[in-house]
Amino acid sequence: MQKIAAIFDGLRFSESTLHYSIWIAKQQHAHLTGVFSDDLTYNSFNLYQLLKAGTDEATLRKLEAADEERREAAAGIFEAACQKAEIAYSVHRNRNISLQSALEESIYADLLIVDGHETFVHDVMKPPTRFIRDLLTDVQCPVLIVPAQVLVPVVFSDIRNVVLLYDGEPSSVYAIKMYNYLLPSLQTLPTTIVSVNPEGNHLENKHLIKDFIKRHFPKAGYKVIDGIPEEEIVSYMLEQPEGTIVVLGAYRRGTVSRWFRESMADVLMQTLSSPLFIAHNK
Repeated sequence: MQKIAAIFDGLRFSESTLHYSIWIAKQQHAHLTGVFSDDLTYNSFNLYQLLKAGTDEATLRKLEAADEERREAAAGIFEAACQKAEIAYSVHRNRNISLQSALEESIYADLLIVDGHETFVHDVMKPPTRFIRDLLTDVQCPVLIVPAQVLVPVVFSDIRNVVLLYDGEPSSVYAIKMYNYLLPSLQTLPTTIVSVNPEGNHLENKHLIKDFIKRHFPKAGYKVIDGIPEEEIVSYMLEQPEGTIVVLGAYRRGTVSRWFRESMADVLMQTLSSPLFIAHNK
Protein backbone atom coordinates (compact mmCIF):
# COMPACT_ATOMS: atom_id res chain seq x y z
CA MET A 1 0.00 0.00 0.00
CA GLN A 2 1.29 3.43 -0.92
CA LYS A 3 1.43 6.34 1.50
CA ILE A 4 0.11 9.72 0.37
CA ALA A 5 0.68 12.84 2.47
CA ALA A 6 -1.78 15.71 1.98
CA ILE A 7 -0.59 19.10 3.27
CA PHE A 8 -3.31 21.28 4.85
CA ASP A 9 -3.46 24.77 6.28
CA GLY A 10 -5.95 24.43 9.14
CA LEU A 11 -6.73 28.15 8.95
CA ARG A 12 -7.37 28.14 5.19
CA PHE A 13 -8.57 24.61 4.61
CA SER A 14 -8.21 23.54 0.97
CA GLU A 15 -11.23 21.63 -0.35
CA SER A 16 -9.20 21.05 -3.50
CA THR A 17 -6.47 19.18 -1.63
CA LEU A 18 -9.15 17.18 0.18
CA HIS A 19 -10.93 16.23 -3.03
CA TYR A 20 -7.86 15.14 -5.02
CA SER A 21 -6.15 13.35 -2.13
CA ILE A 22 -9.21 11.26 -1.31
CA TRP A 23 -9.93 10.55 -4.97
CA ILE A 24 -6.37 9.37 -5.63
CA ALA A 25 -6.18 7.39 -2.37
CA LYS A 26 -9.35 5.52 -3.40
CA GLN A 27 -8.03 4.89 -6.90
CA GLN A 28 -4.72 3.54 -5.57
CA HIS A 29 -6.03 1.86 -2.40
CA ALA A 30 -3.43 3.98 -0.61
CA HIS A 31 -3.08 5.18 2.97
CA LEU A 32 -3.76 8.92 3.23
CA THR A 33 -2.10 11.07 5.89
CA GLY A 34 -3.49 14.53 6.55
CA VAL A 35 -0.62 16.77 7.62
CA PHE A 36 -1.72 19.77 9.69
CA SER A 37 1.14 21.99 10.82
CA ASP A 38 0.02 24.11 13.77
CA ASP A 39 2.89 26.53 13.14
CA LEU A 40 3.31 28.77 16.19
CA THR A 41 4.64 31.57 13.95
CA TYR A 42 1.46 31.64 11.82
CA ASN A 43 -1.97 33.02 12.76
CA SER A 44 -5.08 34.15 10.92
CA PHE A 45 -4.50 37.66 12.28
CA ASN A 46 -1.61 40.09 11.90
CA LEU A 47 0.06 39.92 15.30
CA TYR A 48 2.40 42.82 14.59
CA GLN A 49 -0.44 45.15 13.69
CA LEU A 50 -2.46 44.15 16.75
CA LEU A 51 0.47 44.71 19.09
CA LYS A 52 1.21 48.02 17.41
CA ALA A 53 -2.41 49.06 17.98
CA GLY A 54 -2.12 48.20 21.66
CA THR A 55 -4.36 45.12 21.69
CA ASP A 56 -4.54 43.66 25.19
CA GLU A 57 -3.36 40.16 26.13
CA ALA A 58 -6.87 38.86 26.81
CA THR A 59 -7.99 39.72 23.27
CA LEU A 60 -4.92 38.03 21.80
CA ARG A 61 -5.66 34.87 23.77
CA LYS A 62 -9.21 34.84 22.41
CA LEU A 63 -7.92 35.19 18.84
CA GLU A 64 -5.42 32.38 19.40
CA ALA A 65 -8.16 30.18 20.85
CA ALA A 66 -10.35 30.87 17.82
CA ASP A 67 -7.49 29.83 15.52
CA GLU A 68 -7.06 26.61 17.50
CA GLU A 69 -10.77 25.86 17.09
CA ARG A 70 -10.50 26.39 13.33
CA ARG A 71 -7.53 24.03 13.15
CA GLU A 72 -9.38 21.38 15.16
CA ALA A 73 -12.40 21.75 12.90
CA ALA A 74 -10.26 21.39 9.76
CA ALA A 75 -8.73 18.15 11.02
CA GLY A 76 -12.26 16.96 11.84
CA ILE A 77 -13.44 17.70 8.29
CA PHE A 78 -10.55 15.66 6.91
CA GLU A 79 -11.26 12.70 9.19
CA ALA A 80 -14.98 12.73 8.43
CA ALA A 81 -14.31 12.82 4.67
CA CYS A 82 -11.89 9.88 4.89
CA GLN A 83 -14.35 7.85 6.94
CA LYS A 84 -17.12 8.56 4.45
CA ALA A 85 -14.84 7.51 1.57
CA GLU A 86 -13.87 4.37 3.53
CA ILE A 87 -10.15 4.83 3.01
CA ALA A 88 -7.25 4.16 5.40
CA TYR A 89 -6.05 7.40 6.91
CA SER A 90 -4.15 9.09 9.74
CA VAL A 91 -3.73 12.65 10.97
CA HIS A 92 -0.39 14.28 11.80
CA ARG A 93 -0.41 17.52 13.79
CA ASN A 94 2.70 19.24 15.08
CA ARG A 95 4.07 22.62 16.07
CA ASN A 96 6.92 22.72 13.56
CA ILE A 97 7.47 25.42 10.95
CA SER A 98 5.09 24.57 8.09
CA LEU A 99 7.78 24.11 5.44
CA GLN A 100 9.94 22.01 7.75
CA SER A 101 6.94 19.80 8.55
CA ALA A 102 6.05 19.26 4.88
CA LEU A 103 9.64 18.47 3.88
CA GLU A 104 10.01 16.00 6.74
CA GLU A 105 6.79 14.25 5.75
CA SER A 106 8.01 14.00 2.15
CA ILE A 107 10.91 11.80 3.25
CA TYR A 108 8.45 9.15 4.39
CA ALA A 109 5.76 9.50 1.72
CA ASP A 110 5.39 8.17 -1.81
CA LEU A 111 3.46 11.23 -2.96
CA LEU A 112 2.80 14.69 -1.52
CA ILE A 113 -0.39 16.57 -2.42
CA VAL A 114 -0.70 20.32 -1.82
CA ASP A 115 -2.76 23.28 -3.03
CA GLY A 116 -0.72 25.53 -5.34
CA HIS A 117 -1.96 28.60 -3.45
CA GLU A 118 -0.72 27.53 -0.01
CA THR A 119 1.33 30.17 1.79
CA PHE A 120 1.23 29.40 5.53
CA VAL A 121 1.55 33.12 6.15
CA HIS A 122 -1.05 35.80 6.82
CA ASP A 123 -0.71 37.37 3.36
CA VAL A 124 -2.33 35.93 0.23
CA MET A 125 0.03 35.40 -2.73
CA LYS A 126 -0.32 34.49 -6.36
CA PRO A 127 1.14 31.11 -7.41
CA PRO A 128 3.79 30.00 -7.25
CA THR A 129 3.93 31.13 -3.64
CA ARG A 130 7.18 31.22 -1.71
CA PHE A 131 6.06 28.17 0.28
CA ILE A 132 5.46 26.16 -2.91
CA ARG A 133 8.76 27.29 -4.46
CA ASP A 134 10.73 26.29 -1.36
CA LEU A 135 8.83 23.02 -1.05
CA LEU A 136 9.49 21.99 -4.65
CA THR A 137 13.17 22.85 -4.35
CA ASP A 138 13.88 20.46 -1.47
CA VAL A 139 11.00 17.95 -1.45
CA GLN A 140 12.03 14.29 -1.20
CA CYS A 141 9.19 12.67 -3.18
CA PRO A 142 6.98 13.49 -6.18
CA VAL A 143 4.41 16.25 -5.62
CA LEU A 144 0.91 16.76 -6.97
CA ILE A 145 0.15 20.49 -7.07
CA VAL A 146 -3.63 20.88 -7.17
CA PRO A 147 -5.55 23.97 -8.33
CA ALA A 148 -7.15 26.22 -5.72
CA GLN A 149 -10.88 26.36 -5.15
CA VAL A 150 -11.97 29.34 -7.22
CA LEU A 151 -15.62 28.54 -7.96
CA VAL A 152 -18.59 29.02 -5.65
CA PRO A 153 -20.09 26.52 -5.23
CA VAL A 154 -16.87 24.57 -5.61
CA VAL A 155 -16.87 22.08 -8.50
CA PHE A 156 -13.95 19.71 -8.94
CA SER A 157 -13.20 17.56 -11.95
CA ASP A 158 -11.68 14.12 -11.53
CA ILE A 159 -8.61 13.32 -13.62
CA ARG A 160 -9.71 12.12 -17.07
CA ASN A 161 -6.90 13.14 -19.41
CA VAL A 162 -3.09 13.05 -19.17
CA VAL A 163 -0.33 15.16 -20.73
CA LEU A 164 3.26 13.95 -20.27
CA LEU A 165 5.82 16.69 -20.96
CA TYR A 166 9.04 15.41 -22.55
CA ASP A 167 12.08 17.50 -23.47
CA GLY A 168 14.74 14.83 -24.02
CA GLU A 169 16.25 15.38 -20.57
CA PRO A 170 16.55 12.56 -17.98
CA SER A 171 14.41 14.53 -15.54
CA SER A 172 11.37 14.46 -17.83
CA VAL A 173 11.69 10.69 -18.27
CA TYR A 174 12.09 10.31 -14.51
CA ALA A 175 8.85 12.20 -13.92
CA ILE A 176 7.01 9.95 -16.37
CA LYS A 177 8.43 6.90 -14.58
CA MET A 178 7.32 8.15 -11.17
CA TYR A 179 3.85 8.96 -12.47
CA ASN A 180 3.60 5.48 -13.99
CA TYR A 181 4.81 3.76 -10.81
CA LEU A 182 2.70 5.78 -8.35
CA LEU A 183 -0.56 6.17 -10.29
CA PRO A 184 -0.97 2.95 -12.29
CA SER A 185 -4.75 3.22 -12.11
CA LEU A 186 -4.54 6.22 -14.46
CA GLN A 187 -2.59 4.40 -17.19
CA THR A 188 -5.76 3.67 -19.17
CA LEU A 189 -6.73 7.33 -19.47
CA PRO A 190 -6.21 9.19 -22.77
CA THR A 191 -2.51 10.12 -22.72
CA THR A 192 -0.42 12.42 -24.92
CA ILE A 193 3.34 12.94 -24.87
CA VAL A 194 3.97 16.60 -25.64
CA SER A 195 7.40 17.82 -26.70
CA VAL A 196 8.41 21.34 -27.78
CA ASN A 197 11.73 21.76 -29.53
CA PRO A 198 12.93 25.33 -30.20
CA GLU A 199 15.43 23.97 -32.73
CA GLY A 200 12.96 22.14 -34.94
CA ASN A 201 9.94 19.88 -35.09
CA HIS A 202 11.53 16.60 -34.00
CA LEU A 203 11.46 14.32 -30.96
CA GLU A 204 14.69 14.00 -28.96
CA ASN A 205 15.95 10.39 -28.75
CA LYS A 206 12.89 9.36 -30.71
CA HIS A 207 13.46 5.60 -30.77
CA LEU A 208 14.37 5.36 -27.09
CA ILE A 209 11.45 7.37 -25.75
CA LYS A 210 8.93 5.67 -28.03
CA ASP A 211 10.19 2.25 -26.99
CA PHE A 212 9.88 3.25 -23.32
CA ILE A 213 6.41 4.77 -23.69
CA LYS A 214 5.18 1.74 -25.60
CA ARG A 215 5.88 -0.50 -22.57
CA HIS A 216 3.97 1.74 -20.14
CA PHE A 217 1.42 3.70 -22.18
CA PRO A 218 0.85 1.61 -25.33
CA LYS A 219 -2.08 3.73 -26.53
CA ALA A 220 -0.42 7.10 -25.96
CA GLY A 221 -0.28 9.67 -28.73
CA TYR A 222 2.43 12.23 -29.53
CA LYS A 223 2.37 15.97 -30.11
CA VAL A 224 5.67 17.50 -31.25
CA ILE A 225 5.76 21.28 -31.62
CA ASP A 226 8.35 23.69 -32.97
CA GLY A 227 8.67 26.83 -30.86
CA ILE A 228 9.35 28.22 -27.41
CA PRO A 229 8.36 25.64 -24.76
CA GLU A 230 6.93 28.11 -22.20
CA GLU A 231 4.64 29.59 -24.87
CA GLU A 232 3.67 26.51 -26.85
CA ILE A 233 2.93 24.28 -23.85
CA VAL A 234 0.68 26.89 -22.26
CA SER A 235 -1.19 27.35 -25.56
CA TYR A 236 -1.59 23.60 -25.94
CA MET A 237 -2.79 23.13 -22.36
CA LEU A 238 -5.39 25.88 -22.63
CA GLU A 239 -7.06 23.78 -25.33
CA GLN A 240 -7.25 20.66 -23.16
CA PRO A 241 -10.48 19.52 -21.48
CA GLU A 242 -11.21 19.83 -17.78
CA GLY A 243 -9.74 17.01 -15.75
CA THR A 244 -6.33 17.10 -17.46
CA ILE A 245 -3.23 16.38 -15.38
CA VAL A 246 0.24 17.55 -16.48
CA VAL A 247 3.34 15.49 -15.70
CA LEU A 248 6.69 17.28 -15.76
CA GLY A 249 10.24 16.89 -14.53
CA ALA A 250 12.98 19.03 -13.02
CA TYR A 251 12.03 21.97 -10.91
CA ARG A 252 15.43 22.52 -9.36
CA ARG A 253 17.61 25.02 -11.19
CA GLY A 254 20.64 27.06 -10.18
CA THR A 255 20.05 30.52 -8.74
CA VAL A 256 21.69 32.30 -11.66
CA SER A 257 19.60 30.34 -14.16
CA ARG A 258 16.39 31.33 -12.36
CA TRP A 259 17.27 34.99 -12.81
CA PHE A 260 16.92 34.62 -16.55
CA ARG A 261 14.30 31.89 -16.98
CA GLU A 262 11.41 30.67 -14.88
CA SER A 263 10.84 27.03 -14.23
CA MET A 264 8.22 25.43 -16.47
CA ALA A 265 6.37 24.53 -13.27
CA ASP A 266 6.22 28.23 -12.34
CA VAL A 267 4.79 29.16 -15.72
CA LEU A 268 2.12 26.46 -15.57
CA MET A 269 1.09 27.35 -12.02
CA GLN A 270 0.68 30.97 -13.07
CA THR A 271 -1.45 30.26 -16.13
CA LEU A 272 -3.33 26.96 -15.66
CA SER A 273 -5.93 25.52 -13.32
CA SER A 274 -4.82 21.92 -13.89
CA PRO A 275 -3.19 19.56 -11.39
CA LEU A 276 0.57 19.23 -11.92
CA PHE A 277 2.49 16.06 -11.12
CA ILE A 278 6.10 17.14 -10.52
CA ALA A 279 9.06 14.85 -9.90
CA HIS A 280 12.75 15.61 -10.19
CA ASN A 281 15.74 13.37 -9.70
CA LYS A 282 18.59 14.91 -7.71
